Amino acid sequence: MNTEALLSDIRRELLDGGLRGCLLVRDLHTGEELGIEPDTQLPAASLVKIPLALATAERIRRGELDGATVIDVQPGRITTPGPTGLSRFRHPARVAVDDLLYLSTSVSDGTAADALFGLTPPARVSGLLQELGLTGITVRHGMRELTETPAERLGADQAHLAHALAIEAGTSGRGHRVPQLDTTRASTGSARAWTGLLQALWTPSAIHPDVAARVRDLMGHHLLRQRLAPDFQSDATRWASKTGTLLNLRHEIGVVEHADGQTFAVAVLTESLVPASSQPGADILMARAARRLRDHLRQL
Repeated sequence: MNTEALLSDIRRELLDGGLRGCLLVRDLHTGEELGIEPDTQLPAASLVKIPLALATAERIRRGELDGATVIDVQPGRITTPGPTGLSRFRHPARVAVDDLLYLSTSVSDGTAADALFGLTPPARVSGLLQELGLTGITVRHGMRELTETPAERLGADQAHLAHALAIEAGTSGRGHRVPQLDTTRASTGSARAWTGLLQALWTPSAIHPDVAARVRDLMGHHLLRQRLAPDFQSDATRWASKTGTLLNLRHEIGVVEHADGQTFAVAVLTESLVPASSQPGADILMARAARRLRDHLRQL
């Protein structure tokens, strides 16, 4: 199948499965890439924890933060499905900055992330990205805002109503009645911007090698592996990634390193058109689309 036919087939398959997708897969050695709407800006959801990890690790390297410093963290006490770690704690905890970094990135713990945002506010994270020459990603708020959507207000038995609102209340300019989905108010990034960040972490760049290695390690230990990992993880590959989920948004960015030396950055951002919170089929479609792009690039 030629490239044009492949991209058309993937678009059709995603839409048939109820997904709008923005994808980019890039060979980090050759620069060759394939994508579908890679420059469309979408809300970042938990993907923003990667820029936060980068900024935190860089400030530790500079001596502005001490990874051993212990922070008193109030419990999240969140009972709705999804949140992990400290977000579900019932009692206060004392956690070192280094361990908050692990919880935020590898466990995708929103409460741990907010503790780190207390040390490095969103504007400072954005500023560090700009300083490192990483454009196209905007960090505007912490993680608590992501727990205050209609889904939390309506409850699990009415989740379909929250998802229907997420699907139907947007504008042609990507504004939205739900602020977490409004690209002028939410933290955002495009598939191309996230791929650029992955490339800067995996190949020589303005990011200090020790900082890049720390973030790569955190992504390599990411616990949520139900989305793209089944199509990329094997005995002959290493898969390091970060997921992001918010209402009808399902994202994942990552890097697959093959035993033969080939390395590909993968960014898959999607919006579901199906008003349901549980959609395992969407994860399967995302992984299949990304793998088909990767397989095609390997054959070029």
